[in-house]
Amino acid sequence: MGSKKKDKEQKKKKTKKPSKKRMNKWLRAGLSGLAGAVAVTAVHETVRRFYPNAPRMDILGMRAISKGLHYAGKTPPTEERLHTWSLVGDIVSNGLYYSLTGSKKNALWRGSILGAVAGIGGVVLPGPMGLGTAPSNRTRETQALTIAYYLMAGVVAGAVGRWLRKVKV
Repeated sequence: MGSKKKDKEQKKKKTKKPSKKRMNKWLRAGLSGLAGAVAVTAVHETVRRFYPNAPRMDILGMRAISKGLHYAGKTPPTEERLHTWSLVGDIVSNGLYYSLTGSKKNALWRGSILGAVAGIGGVVLPGPMGLGTAPSNRTRETQALTIAYYLMAGVVAGAVGRWLRKVKV
């Protein structure tokens, strides 16, 4: 009996390791959205350099920025600078959009649905918005690639969200 009491006392004396907590849900959502946004932008920028029928979402972004600046009475910057603004705008806006996937158990499904909707929107909406249709709607192949890119980004965002759910800091 004396030895059991001693064991209990020794266990109490041991210092406990600091407990690790889960990452804040907003941070997890933001990081997963950023991962999806970086993925889709990286794929766009890489494939467009090697494949002539690749979607040119960067051009749509440049047109949208130019149009907005014209409405504000400002002169758009040079094409190179406008391209940089477009890429930054894509990452920010897509990051916010894909952060809606969250990090719950259904994040992969939510990301897939959000990605498919974004891809379809990328094909259908530029024309009615006055941005032209050629960058994402040139051929059936361009349309399919546009949808596939955004779907892939949604899957990446969902997968990262689910993974971050398990990460403890």
